[in-house]
Amino acid sequence: MKVNGERDITDSPCIGICSTTNCGDEICMGCGRTAMEVIEWNLYTDEQKIAINKRLSQETLPIS
Repeated sequence: MKVNGERDITDSPCIGICSTTNCGDEICMGCGRTAMEVIEWNLYTDEQKIAINKRLSQETLPIS
């Protein structure tokens, strides 16, 4: 996150409602990442994080 509070394109898209770790979902209902993306986020390069964040910005999460 930037000093002024804006999110950076490499920031985690987590919004604090993780259904992959709490419920065992394959796709997180909070941020839209796969379970593996959530688990491995801190291992990813900036390029990988940017690609995931761009993909998520183009997807619509299903409303349950």
